[in-house]
Amino acid sequence: MQTLSDQSQLASALVALRAGGKRIALVPTMGALHAGHLSLVQEAKRQADHVVATIFINPLQFGQGEDLERYPRREKEDSAALKQAGCDLLWIPTPEQIYPAGFSTTVSVKDLGKHWEGEARPGHFDGVATVVTKLLNTVRPDVALFGEKDFQQLAVIRRLAVDLNLGVEILGVPTVRDCDGLALSSRNAFLSQDERARAVALPKVLRETAEAIADGKPVDPALTAARRVLNDAGFAPIDYVALVDAETLEPLRTAAGRMRLIAAAKIGSTRLIDNLAVEVRQ
Repeated sequence: MQTLSDQSQLASALVALRAGGKRIALVPTMGALHAGHLSLVQEAKRQADHVVATIFINPLQFGQGEDLERYPRREKEDSAALKQAGCDLLWIPTPEQIYPAGFSTTVSVKDLGKHWEGEARPGHFDGVATVVTKLLNTVRPDVALFGEKDFQQLAVIRRLAVDLNLGVEILGVPTVRDCDGLALSSRNAFLSQDERARAVALPKVLRETAEAIADGKPVDPALTAARRVLNDAGFAPIDYVALVDAETLEPLRTAAGRMRLIAAAKIGSTRLIDNLAVEVRQ
């Protein structure tokens, strides 16, 4: 695996990977890699001839009081894991390369980014959309892969790729979970032993709520019950538990079409997000 931090060397490395019409897949990350990230690399290998990964902790997507400074930084371990997974090229740009002096342009996906995470973390999706646009424009992959755990982020990135004619296919990869159901996340490292034990209530209540709605239970009472269970487990505050249209992310009061059950809540000082697909049973 080739590892680059100097952007001036990246263009020639990408030309070499594309030689003979080879396809390139991009896996953008912020490091602190776990099995969920590596599942993106595995799927990328099925989708393309060569896999390019990036590690960049993007300051634009962290709001005031969020965990930018304490976000895990494990470059050596991450590099070894990507090499073992079969990644061909790792690019680790510096903040100065991504946001040079005088940088003053941001990308905003208005409708998809205004609710849920957009309300809980103002400016977050502008930061995500801006850095992802820069990474896609720089690498110019044929396909880019993102995890479904950040379902709203995936929707935002799909929309910007279409709206800006970036010419890249955006693929979502299913969430990877621990044996007890908790979605893998770099932020799980912040959980105490007690918090980790109680955090399993989040995927459990999402699964039970999704099943209840699929069986015909009215949506609002099901969501109210889910919030109560999370409160009892020690989650506070609960930013949202909602049933949304899987494409528009607009809230649904009745079950219909392609749906997603989404949630975000804090346990201790750690904010967790998760989601599940919901299908009404015939």
